[in-house]
Amino acid sequence: MKTSSLIKTGAGFIALFLIVIQFFDTDKNIATVPSDNAIEKHYQVPVHVMGLLKTSCYDCHSNTTAYPWYNNIQPVKWWLADHVNSGKRHLNFDEFNSYSKEKKIKKLDEVAETIREGEMPLTSYTVVHQNAKLTDTQKSEIEQWVNEVKKQIE
Repeated sequence: MKTSSLIKTGAGFIALFLIVIQFFDTDKNIATVPSDNAIEKHYQVPVHVMGLLKTSCYDCHSNTTAYPWYNNIQPVKWWLADHVNSGKRHLNFDEFNSYSKEKKIKKLDEVAETIREGEMPLTSYTVVHQNAKLTDTQKSEIEQWVNEVKKQIE
């Protein structure tokens, strides 16, 4: 078989594969009812801080994700679903009050640390969502709020 024939056959299989996987869907992370365990139902979250959390954290760390247009394309849809599920396993603000006291404190410490260190929000997220980048002032505001909530919990 000639090289050009192999390339055409390979390209055909890749194209067919990409078409077929479009028919495999994922569950969307869109809650229809707000959770009774949502952090804002149990602890004071200033409007400004809630705005920062929703813009920079909630797509991956809550029960509701605002999906971009490219979520309709596989394999991106699988990657995003995995990313959101992983984020929710680490911290879910909509289920925060279901955590033990110790876990709440630990998760809040992680929020402050990962934001302070620039680990969150992830660069892969802020590349597409420029408005999710946090300024030093915004990071300080979130850290101050975290410390206030920790006092309420302790």
